[in-house]
Amino acid sequence: MEPTPAPSDIVVAMQGVVTRFGAHVVHDGVNLEVRRSEIYAIVGGSGSGKSTLLREMILLHRPDSGSIRVLGVDLAGLDDEAALALRQRFGVLFQHGGLFGSLSVLENVGLPLREHTRLDGALIDELALLRLEMAGLAPDVGAQFPSELSGGMMKRASLARALVLDPELLFLDEPTAGLDPQSADGVDDLVRRLRDQSRLTIVMITHDLDLLWQVADRVAVLADGRVQGVGSMAELHRSANQAVRRFFDGPRGRAAEEQQDRLVRARDGAGREVASRPR
Repeated sequence: MEPTPAPSDIVVAMQGVVTRFGAHVVHDGVNLEVRRSEIYAIVGGSGSGKSTLLREMILLHRPDSGSIRVLGVDLAGLDDEAALALRQRFGVLFQHGGLFGSLSVLENVGLPLREHTRLDGALIDELALLRLEMAGLAPDVGAQFPSELSGGMMKRASLARALVLDPELLFLDEPTAGLDPQSADGVDDLVRRLRDQSRLTIVMITHDLDLLWQVADRVAVLADGRVQGVGSMAELHRSANQAVRRFFDGPRGRAAEEQQDRLVRARDGAGREVASRPR
């Protein structure tokens, strides 16, 4: 049995969260805890409420009942000033990027600094370039516009913007959706590196089974309005819960598991895993 984490190590806590849209119940008592410096993934079928859960964590939707604490702050009853202060402590990568088409990439990345700090323009540009580099983009990409970027570059530019305020917590909404395998591999590596180097806590919504096997510390399976299981991918694969089994038993789930088994067996001379994605 894992030791109970100290309250200071809980970055996101949801207890008894109920969410309804009219007569439709999306969440019927969701409980989960995200620990500091872990990569925590939320998965589930279409309509299971994953994206709604994320929106509730980032203050874009309020549940009908239950409690949510993010970075030690109870989200219930926050005034506008307190909500703004909390938002500046986390970053969000939206599924479709959310970059402004009329701004250059550099301007997009620096926008949160212009909105929320009094730094001068030259320093903001310098910090934005550093975040682009952290996200794996060359400095000259900053002069381009979002319409000129590939899907993978768009994701990285959006991630650079999410990181520009040095967040304690990072939310990723389908970070590899729509990417070719090579670009998706790059996102896998980047997510791991961000956590390992910056000790970020990362919460992600994803359908990408390869990403889950390669980077997630713990995964929560959402179905029938509740969290049906939480654990590593290996632990969840052994679960007898039918809602969890459905996630693994399809052909894509079996293919991802077989690929992971091959990765574990494929090691170089130094004993490190040779990571690659099925082509």
